[in-house]
Amino acid sequence: MLFGLSFGVIAILMLLGVLLDMRLGEATRWHPLVGFGNLAIRTEKKLNSGAGAPIVRIARGALAWMLVVLPFVLLAWVLTFWLAQFDALLALGVHALLLYFSLGLRSLRDHTLPIAHALMDGDLPQARLLTARIVSRDTRQAEEADLAKAGVESLLENGNDAVFGTLFWFAVAGGPGVVLFRLANTLDAMWGYRTPRYNEFGRVAARIDDVLNFIPARLTALSYAVLGNTKQAWLCWRAQAPAWSSPNAGPVMSAGAGALGISLGGAAIYDGEVENRPPLGTGPLAAGKDIARAWRLVRSTTALWLLLICIAGVIYA
Repeated sequence: MLFGLSFGVIAILMLLGVLLDMRLGEATRWHPLVGFGNLAIRTEKKLNSGAGAPIVRIARGALAWMLVVLPFVLLAWVLTFWLAQFDALLALGVHALLLYFSLGLRSLRDHTLPIAHALMDGDLPQARLLTARIVSRDTRQAEEADLAKAGVESLLENGNDAVFGTLFWFAVAGGPGVVLFRLANTLDAMWGYRTPRYNEFGRVAARIDDVLNFIPARLTALSYAVLGNTKQAWLCWRAQAPAWSSPNAGPVMSAGAGALGISLGGAAIYDGEVENRPPLGTGPLAAGKDIARAWRLVRSTTALWLLLICIAGVIYA
């Protein structure tokens, strides 16, 4: 295995990373991804002047991506490889810490379940405030179904980005793999917009994230289907995912909505404009209680993935 990590060792490190994440949550100070985000902002301001032909702006975006991502991936690779020559346990600890800092399972729970509680308590103003913290859509006039829909969609999609894609790339390439995935995913979230400012500059960031997420997203969609209404999830995946703008979010959210037996997608307000998105899932509109159901689906999928990697560790020990 890469870096000499067997399936058994990978399973132990995954369990440790998830346990650390659920016990400690996000670092409140000096979180590496926050620092990386600040670096990405400064780099984008320097290189994204908006001038030049489209191909020039695309090239600048590619250069920016390499400048802010590759040094950290190389550092993670050198650190884990070098430490393994002298102290194997310390090297394994670095792998586990890199996974911990990249995971966002507890963060998903802590940011979405309070929305469910506010909705179920009938506190619409509080639910609007909490939802505005995790989504870019306008929530000022949102009703319960809109807020519940936003919460469920965030859980399903970010379950892939912040948890399952992270676990997949850790299994493939250890700490350096997880650093590559999470930094690429962060840049897609920052630069991967089809707006005048980012359409060309962020194109490389968006495409790299699409490639890195292709397999994890489909494994996530399959897991949601297995753990929910399997037939309904599969039918929604096949019929609805192709209409979604993101090639990876489409399968994840359509399968997740089908597995939960609720309707997502549809109209949402962004920057004062109504955007009519394709429908996702089938059944009644999402309600506050469905946010908690979506969290349980993400939690169960995490347990399933950990179980499977542990079984692989026993078989290939």
